[in-house]
Amino acid sequence: MELPKAFTDRMKEQLGAAYTDFLAEYKKERVCGLRYNPLKIEKEQLLQALCKEFGTLEEVPWAEEGYYYPANAHPGKLPLHEAGAYYIQEPSAMIAAAMLQPQPGEKILDLCAAPGGKSTQIAGRLQGRGLLVSNEIIPQRARTLSRNIERMGIRNAVVLNETPQRLAERFPLFFDRVIVDAPCSGEGMFRKDIEARGEWSMEQIAVCAARQRDILSQAAAMLKPGGTLVYSTCTFAPQENEQNAEWLVKEYPQLTLEASEQLLPHEKRGEGHYAARFLKEKADQAAYCDQAVGIKKRSAGKKKLIPGMEAFQMFLQEYLSDRMQRYILDGIQEGRLTVFGERLYLLPSGIMSLDGLKTERAGLELGCCKKNRFEPSHALAMAMQPDDVRQWMELVEPERYLRGETMCCGGEKGWMLVTVRGCSVGWGKAAQGVVKNHYPKGLRRE
Repeated sequence: MELPKAFTDRMKEQLGAAYTDFLAEYKKERVCGLRYNPLKIEKEQLLQALCKEFGTLEEVPWAEEGYYYPANAHPGKLPLHEAGAYYIQEPSAMIAAAMLQPQPGEKILDLCAAPGGKSTQIAGRLQGRGLLVSNEIIPQRARTLSRNIERMGIRNAVVLNETPQRLAERFPLFFDRVIVDAPCSGEGMFRKDIEARGEWSMEQIAVCAARQRDILSQAAAMLKPGGTLVYSTCTFAPQENEQNAEWLVKEYPQLTLEASEQLLPHEKRGEGHYAARFLKEKADQAAYCDQAVGIKKRSAGKKKLIPGMEAFQMFLQEYLSDRMQRYILDGIQEGRLTVFGERLYLLPSGIMSLDGLKTERAGLELGCCKKNRFEPSHALAMAMQPDDVRQWMELVEPERYLRGETMCCGGEKGWMLVTVRGCSVGWGKAAQGVVKNHYPKGLRRE
C-alpha cells in the first residue's frame, strides 16, 4: 500500500520508535466489526446466529455492543442485517458513542451523523426513551442516515439536513449530550479507502481543523449546563485532535476536558480513532430556566388537520396490540402527530415542532393515507416486535421475502408483521391463503 510521503514523515516524527510497528499494520488485513442492536434482538440470540455463520466472534473492548468478525465474512448479505439486528461498523469508531455515555430519557444531538453508526449506537443505549436528533448537512448523506435509522427500528429519532449554525439558533442550551464526529482528513480510513489516501494533504488538515472548530463552537452553544460533549475524528493528526481539544477549553472556559483517547492501529485492534469528552459546568438555574422557556415558545408549532384519521384509527384497532396502540395514541394526545404530505409521523417527546427546519425524517413514520385507506410504513414495521401486532409470520425462507416474492399463509387476513428470527423485516398483507409482499421495492434483492 502506497501512503502519502508527507503523512509517513509526520507519523514517523509523531510516533518515534513506535513508527515501525504502526507502518507494519498497513501490510495486514483491515479490521472489521459490527454492533448488535438491542432495540431489535437479544445479544445471545444474535451471537448464536452469527457464530453459526462465521465462527466465534470476539468482543470489542471499548464498546459493549461491538464484535470483531473475520475479514472474509459477509454479514451484510444476511437477512438479519436487513432486519436491523446489527450495524456493520469499524471497531475504533465505536469508542465515541461509548464515551458519550447516553442515558435513557435524555435529549441528544449527533451533529455530523451520516451514515449513522454513532446515532444508531446512541439509540440502542437510549432504549427508545428520550430524544435523538441526528443531523447531516449533505442531503444525499442525510438520506443514507435516514435509511439506517429506519432499518435499525429507531422510534425516537429526528433526522435533519441543517447547518450547525441554524441548529444552534434553534436549540440554544437544549441538549443533555452532544456528539461531534467531525469531518476530518480521514487518516484512519487509509487501509480501506484508496480515495481517502488520494485526497489527503497537509493543506487539507488545516482546512479540516478550522472547520472542526466552527462546528465545535455551535455544539457548545447547544449543550445544556451540566451536559456532556464528545468530539471525535478518524484521523491521527494532532492539529485535528489534541490541538482542537485544547482550543475548545481555552475558547470556552465553562468546558472541562474529562477524558481523551487516541486509538492507533498498532496499539488497539482497529483502524484508528480519536475521541475526547468535555463536561459543561452548571449555570445559575434561574438563567437557565429563562433560556428553556424561550426554547419552548420557539418550538410550539401550529396545529395541522390530519387527513384520513378514521382509516388510521381503524388500522390501529384492527392490527396493533393494545400496548402499541397506547404508545401511538398517547403521542397523539400529547400533540406529537404531524403530517408531511400524505405521510403521518409521530414526533419523539421533547420536540414539538420542526417548522422551518430541513427535515429528512420527522420521528417515527406511521404510514400514508390513500383514498380513505391507511397503508402502514416500512419504518413502523421495523420499529415493532411481534408482540406489538395482532398477527405476524416468521419467515422460513427469508431470501424469498427480500426478493419481493409472495408467500403462503393459513386463514389470516389483512396486515401482518413479517419477521426473521423474531426481528421485524417488513409488512405482508394476507388474503385467500397468500401473503402479498410489501417489502419496499428499492430495498429488494435481485
